[in-house]
Amino acid sequence: MSQPDSLSPRIAVVEDEDELRALIVGELSERGYDAVGLASAEALYRHMSVQTLDIVVLDIGLPGESGLEAASHLRQLDSVGIILLTGRGGRKLMAKSLAMGADLFLTKPIDYDVLEVAVANLYRRLAPSINNAPLDENVAAGWSLSDAGWTLHGPDAMTLALSEAERTILARLLEQPGVPVSRADLIQMLTDQPWDFDPHRLDVLVHRLRGKVNSRFSRPLPLRAVRGVGYVFAP
Repeated sequence: MSQPDSLSPRIAVVEDEDELRALIVGELSERGYDAVGLASAEALYRHMSVQTLDIVVLDIGLPGESGLEAASHLRQLDSVGIILLTGRGGRKLMAKSLAMGADLFLTKPIDYDVLEVAVANLYRRLAPSINNAPLDENVAAGWSLSDAGWTLHGPDAMTLALSEAERTILARLLEQPGVPVSRADLIQMLTDQPWDFDPHRLDVLVHRLRGKVNSRFSRPLPLRAVRGVGYVFAP
């Protein structure tokens, strides 16, 4: 399938049906994207107040503020990609969706291969490739390790004690902030027998580390997945 050739986009899936929302987020996550699920437009706005997003996948029939209304508000943010989902097709609804600010319009049931291509192509249009973008020298500003790498310091002066595996991953990523590190390199640093290491353990480790940071710090850990490569410490 088509793959984004830059940092994996941060995606919010806004869908009020719990099971479908979890399914969409799960599919996108398995395909290497950094996806979060939200149940309403209001929840989306709260999330965006603390975390920037690259693409928003919106169900049109949301409770409260509809997906069309949310798309109109989001369109004021030129850098945000908008994909609208609906169980009802039709040219008039598609035209209205695009007029309200959507970049793409997809109907349910969702073809996840089509969604993946849509996300990848939209992100290519919105964001420069990491190979062409200038390196932000302040990418790790406020984040550092101390005590031989066993303590993580955040931009709000809070600290977090790290496990050995967490310490190993962060130390490697912070060596070159903004530069992706391959999954193979990270796994080799975690074990003496990389051939017996389940790659999904790395994803679980990163997921848990993000959760620990989110519960303690005022800002999320800027550790992102790079599709087809590995991970990068980048905002």
